Amino acid sequence: MPKVVDPEARRDEVVDAVFRVVRRAGFEHASLRNVAEEAGLAIGSVRHYFDSHTDLMVFAMRASLDRVAARLMERVGPLLAEQDRDARAEGAERMLSELLPLDDQRRDETTVWLAFATAARTRPELEPLARESYDGMRTLVRRIVDGLAMRRPLDAELETERLAALIDGLTLEGVLRPDRMTPELMARTLHHHLRTLTGHP
Repeated sequence: MPKVVDPEARRDEVVDAVFRVVRRAGFEHASLRNVAEEAGLAIGSVRHYFDSHTDLMVFAMRASLDRVAARLMERVGPLLAEQDRDARAEGAERMLSELLPLDDQRRDETTVWLAFATAARTRPELEPLARESYDGMRTLVRRIVDGLAMRRPLDAELETERLAALIDGLTLEGVLRPDRMTPELMARTLHHHLRTLTGHP
């Protein structure tokens, strides 16, 4: 009797293989053949689900976005409902920490995302997702800034860009220089910055 394959589960397996190849060897090595080999599949099996390398990369990039977004959505409700300033700052810190490479899982995710974002500069098919990620992150940061500015008026637009730049910088340094930009230093830096927004430097 032929084996029944769950298409969604098989696509997830292939996407996980894409992530492993990109982490280990870079975006340019994530060919259909290399991804199929990483997943332990025949290349024809991969082509059954993805018509081309472009289709596979777009699907993988979307999956990367969706996985992080799902974790953020778990936290956004309680954060927006919180009335206490300090508790709201702690919730914002936990939420933004999901975007930083503070453990193996998040380091892997940010490594893959940086590879995708860099590739999107010269690959038009990836650019819409890169822009969606950019805009989504700034929307999230703006809502956090608005929620934390409880004690004094702030230039919300400027503070949004400042906090977004901080996240971007910590992420890049945490991936490229993990020996110097340690998880502890990233967490302390984010904590200190958010406290300045609440009026408690």
